[in-house]
Amino acid sequence: MATTNDLKNGIVLNLDGQLWSVVEFQHVKPGKGGAFVRTKLKNVLSGKVVDKTFNAGVKVETANVDRREMTYLYRDADDFVFMDTQSFEQTHVAAGIVGDAANFMLENQDATVGLHDGTPLFVELPASVVLTIEYTEPGLQGDRSTGGNKPARLETGYEVQVPLFITSGERVKVDTRDGSYLGRAG
Repeated sequence: MATTNDLKNGIVLNLDGQLWSVVEFQHVKPGKGGAFVRTKLKNVLSGKVVDKTFNAGVKVETANVDRREMTYLYRDADDFVFMDTQSFEQTHVAAGIVGDAANFMLENQDATVGLHDGTPLFVELPASVVLTIEYTEPGLQGDRSTGGNKPARLETGYEVQVPLFITSGERVKVDTRDGSYLGRAG
C-alpha cells in the first residue's frame, strides 16, 4: 500500500483488480477545499488511458511489478521469446503485449520486460535505437536536410520518414516512442 503522495510516473497501481500504470500525475492544492491528485492512468493489459482524481493522502494499492533486463531472442508464431540476462530463463511474451515495440526490435536486442506474478505486462525499449535502412528511394543531386522527407523501410520492416539525403544501407537513430527519425548513427 502507498498513499497518493507516493505516486510517480511508471508506478503500477492495483485498482479494482486491474493493473494501471501512472502515465502522469499532478498534485493540486486549490485555494478552497482539500488537496487532490489528478492522474492519467494506462491499463497495463488493454492500453486504455483514463483520467482519475484521488483525494490527497488516500491509500492506493500498488502492484508488485518486477522489471527485468531481458534479451529478445526470436519470434515464435504469435509470441516473442525473451531471455532473462541474469537467470537465462526464457519467457514467451504475446505480440499484443509487445505492441509497437516490435517495430524496433532486432534479435539479440536488450529490453526491459515488466512481470507481475510471472505474467508479462509490458516491454520497454530504450528511448532510441539504431537501425539500418533496408530500402528507400535514391536521393537526387541537390537534396538537402530542409528539403522534406521520404519513406524508408527499416531492417525490421517498419516504415519511417527520413530526410531526402538518406540512402539505403545507412544506419539511423529512431525514437521508439513515436517512430520518428532522430538522425544518422555514427
